[in-house]
Amino acid sequence: MIVTGGASGIGAQTVRALAKAGAEVTAAVRNPAALQPIIQEAKDKNWPGTINAARLDLADLGSVREFTDSWDGPLHSLVANAGIMAIPELRRAPGGWELQLATNYLGHFTLTTWLDDALRAAGDARVTIVSSGAHRNHPLNYQDPQFEQTPYDPWVAYGQSKTAGVLLAVGIANRWAKDGIVANALMPGWINTNLQRHIDLETLQKMGGADAEGNRIDQPHYKTMEQGAATNVLFAASPILAGVTGRYFEDNQEAAIATSDTGAGVAAHALDPEHAEKLWEYAQSVL
Repeated sequence: MIVTGGASGIGAQTVRALAKAGAEVTAAVRNPAALQPIIQEAKDKNWPGTINAARLDLADLGSVREFTDSWDGPLHSLVANAGIMAIPELRRAPGGWELQLATNYLGHFTLTTWLDDALRAAGDARVTIVSSGAHRNHPLNYQDPQFEQTPYDPWVAYGQSKTAGVLLAVGIANRWAKDGIVANALMPGWINTNLQRHIDLETLQKMGGADAEGNRIDQPHYKTMEQGAATNVLFAASPILAGVTGRYFEDNQEAAIATSDTGAGVAAHALDPEHAEKLWEYAQSVL
């Protein structure tokens, strides 16, 4: 199994849970040295699975290519967990894509498609994509996805990158189901992690995530990191979801279509198969 962003937050808890269940897990991260405490923990506690660390920078397609070229053998489960959120100013990845769309979507798109032979070789592979409820208010702007004419907004950019993630799951489901590959997207919930590191203090305070002194605080509806990782693990390994594909889950349950008066669910625009195909072709055009 592969877990991107597996060195901290819910990614690290996903790695731990899968290794405890006996999986051979590769944590794909920008800094492999950050995995050493978890690797040592697995050895000290004699977990039945194994943990390996490999370098991967999702914003750099050269790094993605190096990772995929080095992969050997079948791949049973890929958890596209890594991401960045609300970069305050417009930044671009190598190649020109807006950084959040490049990292959260394009990096995982290329990782998945360049590992397609390994996924097919598994016979019953799974792809799990971590999205966010932020997708509901921000469909992908196909006319200007890279903010070349539109004024940049960090939350719009984040939201549309998470819409793109759900559409990736739909695209995989539509294209690869015949090969035994399933894909689903999920909302992990509200969790205090390093994902919020780019958010300014005033915004964090308005969101209820920090006190007047800037200390992080958990609201009653926040999850622990272990709870936040639960749906990742469910999708990646549970026999309960064998054959389930093209869905969006919250709290380990399939989400209903969101309406204007709900603060949960999945937006219809994120499950649109025509949008999924359009985005797939757009991403392929830049490779």
